[in-house]
Amino acid sequence: MICVANGTVASFVTFSTRSEKIDMPLLHRAMRSLVPAFAAGLLSIAATHAQAAADPLPSWNEGAAKARIVSFVQAVTDPTGKDYVAPAARIAVFDNDGTLWSEQPMYFQAAFALDTVKEMAAKDPTLAANPAIAAAAKGDLKALGEVIAITHANTTSDEFAARVRQWTEAAKHPTLGRRYTELTYQPMQELLDYLEANGFSTWIVSGGGVEFMRTFSQEVYGIPPERVVGSSIKTRYEVRDGVPVIVRLPEIDFVDDKEGKPVGIHKAIGKRPIAAFGNSDGDFQMLEWTTSGPGPRLGMIVHHDDATREFAYDRGSHIGKLERGLDEAKARGWSLISVKNDWKAVYTPQK
Repeated sequence: MICVANGTVASFVTFSTRSEKIDMPLLHRAMRSLVPAFAAGLLSIAATHAQAAADPLPSWNEGAAKARIVSFVQAVTDPTGKDYVAPAARIAVFDNDGTLWSEQPMYFQAAFALDTVKEMAAKDPTLAANPAIAAAAKGDLKALGEVIAITHANTTSDEFAARVRQWTEAAKHPTLGRRYTELTYQPMQELLDYLEANGFSTWIVSGGGVEFMRTFSQEVYGIPPERVVGSSIKTRYEVRDGVPVIVRLPEIDFVDDKEGKPVGIHKAIGKRPIAAFGNSDGDFQMLEWTTSGPGPRLGMIVHHDDATREFAYDRGSHIGKLERGLDEAKARGWSLISVKNDWKAVYTPQK
């Protein structure tokens, strides 16, 4: 039996593979009643898709920030325009902490280090007595560096990756109550997708640990691990019990922050980006390097000014400090993205 409905009209037609006679007039009337509803449904679907296509950034409020992003993308992708940029040169770089996901009340990698060292200390009394652990928990950055060295080194790359994945699957933010990898910014996720759909290559360029971020960059952002640039510790190749491994050493190799970001971009990408997105003075040189090149350029700073939906901070913040960028953005042609005013939603929907 097939039910054909249009408003309050309903017709039922019984089909059989045996010898029953089909009421053809009734069938024709039913089909005619279906056409308007079917056409209306198609128009509704088409309108929905057209609306989505017309608004590639639905979680952004209409305003100067959104308009600048869209106009920039349209300009560099128009092959007939003076600002056209070939796809190979459409490179956009993003800071991670505070730009793609949250970073308060401490960097998420720091939370990972503290959680990890607590587990290690439960098995090793000498670690439990280490004053650096207590100091790091109170925000002592020097002590935190020691804790990171304890938890990040003397493991193989595979062991470290497994440890990070286990943590991201279980650990939750102390005040927001969600897994850390769920605290990504929905508007920035849309921006990544929008750029990729328009032939851009998107990269993460962060002061965070490169091997830490590579464990989740593909799943969380759709950015493959080879397009992640970050700080690193020294490593060496060994064969342990007949198995080749990469061993992580307790020595800093490269710090991908401030002046280090343009250097990291040059080493890993080999091209100057045409768009850069950050949120703190640690991203200043990355934006400066990106926007000082010839042709169309885009530099934008996420300004955390929404204490209700997220966190409000800039000058004087213990992390994510934004002072010089705030003062010089206008003169340098960089746009501020207000979390409060430019974003309809902040975090990605909870699964």
